Amino acid sequence: MKLGCYKAMFRPALQGPVLATLQRTRQLEERSRIFRSFYSNLITTHLRSFGTTQAASRKMIPLLNEEERKQLLQPLFANGWTMVEGRDALQKKFVFKNFNQAFAFMTGVALKAEKMDHHPEWFNVYNKVDVTLATHDCNGLSKRDVLLATFMDEKA
Repeated sequence: MKLGCYKAMFRPALQGPVLATLQRTRQLEERSRIFRSFYSNLITTHLRSFGTTQAASRKMIPLLNEEERKQLLQPLFANGWTMVEGRDALQKKFVFKNFNQAFAFMTGVALKAEKMDHHPEWFNVYNKVDVTLATHDCNGLSKRDVLLATFMDEKA
């Protein structure tokens, strides 16, 4: 037999599975393209709305002025808060009976901080919680820090 006869004989057998595989591959590529396009648009839309919404809704938070510092910080200093050296921030070390009490304190503060959209810098080892408060939006102390520090003193 000639070579052409072999091609003609095997073509129908190979065409079915190969053709089906190619069609399936094209379908998967199309689905993948649609999927990427959909989620890319979704993420882009979300990021745009997040950026504009957050930026537009976030107000500039003012630093405490001298009069506010004298009035609002004195009660905190009396409760053991101190200024951080080289930085406009408050710091206090809380000590509890055990880890469970320290963790309960941190949980309560975390819930309050989330509601305030003002999160502390803190470090915990067993029964000790070392807290630093500063408002990053204004790069120093604001009324938010005073409110959160007062809440922490009440919670402890």
